Amino acid sequence: MIRKQPPPKKFDLIVAGAGHAGCEAAMTAANLGLKTLLLTINVDRIGHLSCNPAIGGLAKGHMVKEIDALGGYMGLWADKAGIQFRILNTRKGPAVRASRAQMDRNEYMRVVQKDIFAQENLWVRQDTAESLIVEDGKAAGVTTGIGEEFLSHSVMLTTGTFLQGLIHIGLENFSGGRMGDPASIGMSASLRKIGLTLGRLKTGTTPRLLKDSIDFDKLEVQHGDNPPQPFSFRTTEINLPQVPCYITYTNEKAHEAIRSGFERSPMFTGVIKGTGARYCPSIEDKVARFPEKNRHQIFLEPEGYESPEIYPSGIPTSLPLDIQKRMINSIEGLEEAQIVRPGYAIEYDFVPPTQLLPTLETKVLPGLYLAGQINGTSGYEEAAAQGLWAACNVFCKLDGREPFVLSRDQAYIAVLVDDLVTKGTQEPYRMFTSRAEYRLLLREGNADLRLTEIGRDLGLVKDEHWALYSAKKEGLDKVLNKLNSVQIKPNLPTRELLAEIGGTAPNKSVPLAAILRQPELSIEDMKHFWKDISQYPDNILLEAETQVKYEGYLVRQHELVNKFRRMESVSLPDNIVYSEIAGLTREAVEKLTEVHPLTLGQASRISGITPAAISSIEIHLKKIGAI
Repeated sequence: MIRKQPPPKKFDLIVAGAGHAGCEAAMTAANLGLKTLLLTINVDRIGHLSCNPAIGGLAKGHMVKEIDALGGYMGLWADKAGIQFRILNTRKGPAVRASRAQMDRNEYMRVVQKDIFAQENLWVRQDTAESLIVEDGKAAGVTTGIGEEFLSHSVMLTTGTFLQGLIHIGLENFSGGRMGDPASIGMSASLRKIGLTLGRLKTGTTPRLLKDSIDFDKLEVQHGDNPPQPFSFRTTEINLPQVPCYITYTNEKAHEAIRSGFERSPMFTGVIKGTGARYCPSIEDKVARFPEKNRHQIFLEPEGYESPEIYPSGIPTSLPLDIQKRMINSIEGLEEAQIVRPGYAIEYDFVPPTQLLPTLETKVLPGLYLAGQINGTSGYEEAAAQGLWAACNVFCKLDGREPFVLSRDQAYIAVLVDDLVTKGTQEPYRMFTSRAEYRLLLREGNADLRLTEIGRDLGLVKDEHWALYSAKKEGLDKVLNKLNSVQIKPNLPTRELLAEIGGTAPNKSVPLAAILRQPELSIEDMKHFWKDISQYPDNILLEAETQVKYEGYLVRQHELVNKFRRMESVSLPDNIVYSEIAGLTREAVEKLTEVHPLTLGQASRISGITPAAISSIEIHLKKIGAI
């Protein structure tokens, strides 16, 4: 066994927080050769799924694929711990199909911790980062809760919900980063001291139920896909046995119970000050906002093979425990269900992300990076994506490279970061496919084609991963070349065959790709014209079919991208004074000054910045000779 070397006196990077952002950041940095310290309040909870035991979903699955394509870990970990895999939106277009998988909660932590502790260049310490060490105007390390000082060239805070975390159950509240773990108390003051403005957000989780107290015979069963499709482009098969989930619904009796608790709800009595997620509201918020709806879906998710608990997704709540019990026992299949852990809401500090550069480095303190919920996001996948992004930028800065900043047409991760640093957020930000204007280009299936070469150039994509990618790309090129080169003649055998499989015969000789574009036909049907097509794996055939069938749409999206890149190529001077630009409103001046966009394209995406304002900036840039 190779013994891990003792830690250095000064690290390249300290990552404070070992949730999804912290784990992805620490593994990325260490893989890139940076001497990295991962600080966590509780080593036993490294990689813990704090809320629901699932990874992926609409747009979120896209980001997991992108993390994997770049050489990250979330997809690999999910494949090793997944107990049900499903592709969502299979009846819709390829842009909005997405992967989602249920996790065995304990197994996920086990596989994450195994990799974290085995990773070269990575050291782990259980302690709390209480304050920043600042030297020469730069982040230089942290002081911990037990008084230790760790020095570093860079610091990354991935603190999740732990900054001044306050847990609410009814009108009772107490300090905590999540149920069972202490909050981080000192770091908020340290962040304010260096000049950052903090806000307050709120999220919530559901009560956990005793599996053996649920009547599953009354519930609708939902099985996963067979065979299960993995997240990672590097995974060849899913090894764990797969299990079902179940569906039930709230009803008017449950809603009556919920309404009876409004006067003791911390949300409705003003006890909770933080802003909650619009797209993931509590069940009491749903009942209050949508009184016309007589039921809301509950998705019962297993916590793991051996776990005695079930996670009832869809009913996050901070109502008093007696109301939670009444609500649960009013629901079909849950009449005798017992609560193992109550649902609760948690308030926490965050840093409005317009205070960050596109690298996720803070503007006020060089060397300090923020990733995950501290930037106002919600969700495991958004957090992991930011952790990888920020770690890549730490590496690039220390290595003297250009920043790692992708554009919105390259990745959902880029849409996420650009939205945060350009538009900011006043509520927990959640990724949707609708946020990506080029979503047809950003499909799950082509994440590797978009990003693996970038990961290889960085040094994250190792040889085995690169070989798999190269083989796929070579196979895809062969299939596409064949589809465009094989000519189909409009003779009698062709007409008869196409009639048999539901297609239409062409009037002249056309390439096989033209036949495939017929809506009624699939790439599976092409075996009648090209027998050897069956030798290629499904992932290559599906990508080839998508590129052929959507060729016209893809061409139009690329044309839009080229227009977009013209504005992105126009850099804005660091010393630009927006109040001196003729034609800008006071609101535009304030917003441009706050965000301080790096390019004209970024300026155009700031909320409230009109095309007229962009024209005024362009005229100014021409006057001063900047363009």
